[in-house]
Amino acid sequence: MKDTELVKQKIDVVELVGEYVQLKPSGINHKGLCPFHQEKSPSFMVNRERQSWHCFGCNKGGDIFSFVQEIEGLDFVEALKMLAQKAGIQLTNTFEDKEASSQKNRIKDINAKATAFYHHVLLNTDASKDAQAYLEKRGLTHETIVDWQIGFIPDQWDLLTSYLLKKGYSIDDLVASGLTIKKDGATAGNGKGFYDRFRGRIMFPIWDVHGNVVGFTGRVLVETEKSGGKYVNTPQTSVYDKSRVVFGLNKAKQDIRKKDVVVMVEGQMDVIACHQAGMKNVVATSGTALTSEQIILLKRYSSNMNMAFDADDAGIHAVDRGIDLAVVQGMHIKVIEIPEGKGKDPDECLKANPDIWFDAVKNASPVMNWRFSRAFAGKNLSDPIEKQKIVDKLLPKIVIISYAVERDHWLQQLASRVGVDTSILREDMKRVEQKGPHVQVAPSSSAPAKPVAKKTFSRSEQLFEQYLMAILASGDGSTLEQVQEDRFPQIKEMSLYPLYEKLKVQYTTDRSLHTDALREFFVNSEGENILDVLSLKAGLALSDLDANALKKESEETLFSFHDTLRQIRLSSLELSLRQAEAEKDHDKMNELIQEVQALNTTV
Repeated sequence: MKDTELVKQKIDVVELVGEYVQLKPSGINHKGLCPFHQEKSPSFMVNRERQSWHCFGCNKGGDIFSFVQEIEGLDFVEALKMLAQKAGIQLTNTFEDKEASSQKNRIKDINAKATAFYHHVLLNTDASKDAQAYLEKRGLTHETIVDWQIGFIPDQWDLLTSYLLKKGYSIDDLVASGLTIKKDGATAGNGKGFYDRFRGRIMFPIWDVHGNVVGFTGRVLVETEKSGGKYVNTPQTSVYDKSRVVFGLNKAKQDIRKKDVVVMVEGQMDVIACHQAGMKNVVATSGTALTSEQIILLKRYSSNMNMAFDADDAGIHAVDRGIDLAVVQGMHIKVIEIPEGKGKDPDECLKANPDIWFDAVKNASPVMNWRFSRAFAGKNLSDPIEKQKIVDKLLPKIVIISYAVERDHWLQQLASRVGVDTSILREDMKRVEQKGPHVQVAPSSSAPAKPVAKKTFSRSEQLFEQYLMAILASGDGSTLEQVQEDRFPQIKEMSLYPLYEKLKVQYTTDRSLHTDALREFFVNSEGENILDVLSLKAGLALSDLDANALKKESEETLFSFHDTLRQIRLSSLELSLRQAEAEKDHDKMNELIQEVQALNTTV
């Protein structure tokens, strides 16, 4: 039996969902408030017999795996592993190198033991009195210290290392965890020649999104010339990559999803202070500028982000590239501005007056409003050189906006304020675009692997349809066999569906394609032939692909395109379902629900 089927047999969907959602029996279903969007009336249904779930408010649904993927922000393999562990099942395919996985698990266990050790030292030893006084001065309650497992380590050379060695961990694993440092020339032996990385510091655990401690930040209690800086972080390890970790996300993710906004601050103390004050959708980067990998992670929970950062030039410069990365990936960014004199950061502002901080978050300014305000401040608009400086500063920020309507809005705003025609700025945009890519966006770890091919044709969502048709109209047409309408019924929603039909008929009849014979059918109102356009795009994007690579490319594109088509059909079904519900047509409702569930369980 397949791993997935075995897990499905062992996991009850009602019990699983019930860990996250308060469910009540409702006929053959269980009903509750959707955990994926805010609602007052429950529209979230779970069916034990079908082992499925669906929300009629946001149209999300599927099986146990899709639920865990959605609510925990996991890919399928991660969800399968999590549920298999929950069910006590040993997977036949571990999907990764067993030796590496084994060390990763040992390091996570070491981190967990270190967290408990640090926390115990803080709460129960005389050596931590100054640390306790510092945390009390910073306004942290006992409950917060326990919730965030804050700890302390006295200024001794190998206190933690000795403790963990006695617990049976190897010195090699302690070094691999980043908690222990090896002196030059030292050998493993009994642990001599090794010392603690963190000494004389208040310790803040860093969790990954799933609640595993992957690293630490140590804040020195008494700063000296030999203390090595105010803050020391765990170095890169097999479980900790600071560019991929978002501090506090494990605690904030549910509130981020419910409120549909990430509040991004700079410091870990800012995060903890906000959570203590009741604002629990707050996170921070782990000592880095916002990275593409962190944005991909955050977008699992919301595409909206309100950012707070130091208002000086250094602070602004530090976050500017991160903002660009987020904008390119379709995030809607707002800037939180703390009123002058009310604190330099969220922690200070909360101590002065929590209402001021809450209002600042609520009234955050869209990032382009903020950028316009800064760019125009103190500028002489009668001076053409000053006007060009403004354009040079703002135009690159407008170019990277992912949404055409929003991009055009800001282009018109800029043209109006500097007193030029938008056509002039559009010419200038070409100059900006010709400079090449502005930011590099990391691919999602859960995305399918890309074929090795040099592409100049954009793979943006708006162009999926043309790109798919370019593939289907290329080569000998064998890729058409992969596009079956019973698997992808939404393909009928495509504007180019008539071309698909003719290509399909021609290939079915002749087992080959003769696109020249179809040209006369596909001339638009401007005299442009869509087949010529597709041929050009195919030439640019696909010319270096052989038959096998072309087939792989079509499979990958269909994989991505399927979600786009599926959402179109789900939207249509939602309207039909609401109409059937209004007419109390229960047979029609059941029919539509089954189609929705089928769409949501299609792999």
